[in-house]
Amino acid sequence: MDLKGKKVLLVGLAKTGISTIKHLDKLGASIIVNDIKDENKLRNILDELKSINDIKYILGHHPEDVDDIDMVVVSPGVPLDLPFILKLKNSGKYIIGEVELAFKLSNNPIFIGITGTNGKTTTTSLVGEIFSRAKRDTYVVGNIGNPVIDTIETSSEESVLVTELSSFQLESIDEFRPKVSAILNITEDHLNRHHTMEKYIEAKANIFMNQTVEDFCVLNYDDEVVKSLADKCNAKVIYFSRTKKVNGGVYLENNDIIIDIDDKIKFLNKDDVSLPGGHNLENCMAAIAIAYVCKIDLEVTKDVLMTFKGVEHRQEFVRNLDNVIYVNDSKGTNPDSTIKAIQSYDRPIILIAGGMDKGSNFDELLETAKSYVKSLVLLGETASNIENCAKNKGFNDIHIVKDMEEAVKTSYEISKSGDIVLLSPACASWDMYESFEVRGKDFKDNVNNLK
Repeated sequence: MDLKGKKVLLVGLAKTGISTIKHLDKLGASIIVNDIKDENKLRNILDELKSINDIKYILGHHPEDVDDIDMVVVSPGVPLDLPFILKLKNSGKYIIGEVELAFKLSNNPIFIGITGTNGKTTTTSLVGEIFSRAKRDTYVVGNIGNPVIDTIETSSEESVLVTELSSFQLESIDEFRPKVSAILNITEDHLNRHHTMEKYIEAKANIFMNQTVEDFCVLNYDDEVVKSLADKCNAKVIYFSRTKKVNGGVYLENNDIIIDIDDKIKFLNKDDVSLPGGHNLENCMAAIAIAYVCKIDLEVTKDVLMTFKGVEHRQEFVRNLDNVIYVNDSKGTNPDSTIKAIQSYDRPIILIAGGMDKGSNFDELLETAKSYVKSLVLLGETASNIENCAKNKGFNDIHIVKDMEEAVKTSYEISKSGDIVLLSPACASWDMYESFEVRGKDFKDNVNNLK
């Protein structure tokens, strides 16, 4: 892709936007940057880009004159149904995201693409660790926090790019083709962005839209929505299942994880897997399938599964204080993720939840919580919504708080020996925090300040 002298409009100055600008500049593109935030709110980012000359900025509003633009690169946080994006599309402008741009500019590395409503980051990290220990030139990139485009100069045909992909990123691909794709699960999420479940599912399914019979697609057999996508996939489908024996896949039999893709292999007892919870067992089975079709030594995969300690902000142990365990699951940004978190523990749970409203329904979460959660501590935009739903389910021990400091203090005061205080918000963080990572750190800081 020759971008020298091409006029490229980049929409959205987030982390991927900064990396994209730097690479577009190296390639000689003429760069126009647009963000709905004004200059004052973007000061730190603009300072980082000072060394790049001749960037034209349109800040605080979207551009009106777009006729002479050659290509548009949108950051993941930019909805594709914005009126001015639709205007660009209708005028025939080529619109892609950072993942697609990186794919086009790359040196043909092996892409492994992993998506799903929940478990993406854990599975991506797990697969990355497996490939790294197998001495493969491995990059762990994408929605996990490392822009894909930052690899284009250092990766080669021998490199493996283990890529976490959100529905936002998958909306803006065109030719992106992973050698192995995986869809872990699909449950209701991001309906404030996609508007309908059908559109959300369609975005997730984009991960395999360019794959051929030479590629592999790993699907969760136990998830009816995911399983139904197999008919639309041209790649060789490899299923994983906790509940059924699947031919040509990975499944559980008498507590043993079985690989039955070529020959039947009794691989590992599920109790030897280091990560807790049935949802993490599914993540591990997906990782096993990916590693197997990529011909990774089975002993390497086994060793990683037995020793992997998990990922920050995903059911992360923070502290045991007076026999009360504090757990940071700030990445639990939707109800299904929080359901899986609370089902992982056999202690009474004080659940800290609430955050930005994404249009989620909390009925199933609170119905499940009745069997696990003794107290609710709620904050953020959705606090009153969750409170009302909880009362309808019969909860009466509910505490509304103004911030994380009060949430942790309240949880500490009402806890008893043997309890778990679990931050698993079931909501996005953006009403109160820049990211779920910042939210998780705030929780951990407050927990560690308890005396």
